Amino acid sequence: MTIQWYPGHMAKAKREASENLKLVDFVIELVDARAPLSSQNPMLQGILGDKPKMMVLMKKDLADPKVTKEWLEHFKENGFPSIAIEANNKQDIQAVINLGKSIGNEKIEKLKAKGVRPRASRAMILGIPNVGKSTLINRLANKSIAKTGDKPGVTKKQQWIKVKNEFDLLDTPGILWPKFEEEEVGYRLASIGTIKDQILPTEDVAAYVLDYLQAYYPSMLEERYGFEGYDDIMTAFETIGKKRGCLESGGRINFDKVSDVILQDLRNGKLGLISFERPE
Repeated sequence: MTIQWYPGHMAKAKREASENLKLVDFVIELVDARAPLSSQNPMLQGILGDKPKMMVLMKKDLADPKVTKEWLEHFKENGFPSIAIEANNKQDIQAVINLGKSIGNEKIEKLKAKGVRPRASRAMILGIPNVGKSTLINRLANKSIAKTGDKPGVTKKQQWIKVKNEFDLLDTPGILWPKFEEEEVGYRLASIGTIKDQILPTEDVAAYVLDYLQAYYPSMLEERYGFEGYDDIMTAFETIGKKRGCLESGGRINFDKVSDVILQDLRNGKLGLISFERPE
């Protein structure tokens, strides 16, 4: 199955990002710490060229810390300075500013050497929808500038933001690529809430989450839902439905409600710290 999804404003955002790339000294790409590879936009890699880039792994408080450490090492080995953060942690925000300042200063020093008048370095912040970009921008600016929301696609236009006195930041709307060639990429992003829930059947996404937990985090199933493994996915849904009261008249299981319970438990961190992919 190929999942296709490309709203018009995302096509425009990609075009504008490409055009404005020449205005900045480096790029800050945000990815979700739970799926750092799947939440990278391959279309962005094509337009960045040799522009310096730093990786920010968002929502580290929801990801498996051991796996996150592996990802940071992976990006470093591939030449991208990286950091994992929780957007409400002041120390993490300062670490992002420090890393950005360090990368931007390299460009400014080169300009100085050419006799160009010193200026603040400029960065473009990029990421797919619902990765936490607006929240991070507000923390970097230390005030509410970017509109935030828990649904993908909140930011619709570009804007410049000053990050203290360290560098200027160009915000951009979240950009998804036209289609997911690999079905599992779509399910990973749907699981963590990057794709709107209307794009894929929530029952299928919830089933994907349960199967993944059984394979990699079986103890979380037992702690949250009272069973560690299952042979049939419908049995798992029924067990959760009865335990969480997702019932209709006559005692029938409401599978839509069960799916919602599973996905909300995952996205709110109630299942535990989970990563959906590893560097290998």
